[in-house]
Amino acid sequence: MTSKQRAYLKSLASVLDPIFQIGKSSLTPEYTEAIREAFNTKELIKLTVLKNCLDEPKEMAQILADRTGSQVVQVIGRKIVLYKPDKDKPKIVLPK
Repeated sequence: MTSKQRAYLKSLASVLDPIFQIGKSSLTPEYTEAIREAFNTKELIKLTVLKNCLDEPKEMAQILADRTGSQVVQVIGRKIVLYKPDKDKPKIVLPK
């Protein structure tokens, strides 16, 4: 992903509300599966890491990206943005 594409995705994610919150139980298999299923309807997902979670948000973002086949767009503070294009009908068209 180029820096121009990443900047475009960041601009789209700035208006999104987080759809998942990671708490003290951290990344359970059920939680990872729920995020994987969310990529069936959305291409860009924002998550929040709660203060009671002791894991590092950057590490969690990379683990989630590996497990779900997505890409980390950004990690700012305790917010994570992930992107995974739809294989059949992509809704987000990235600039070249």
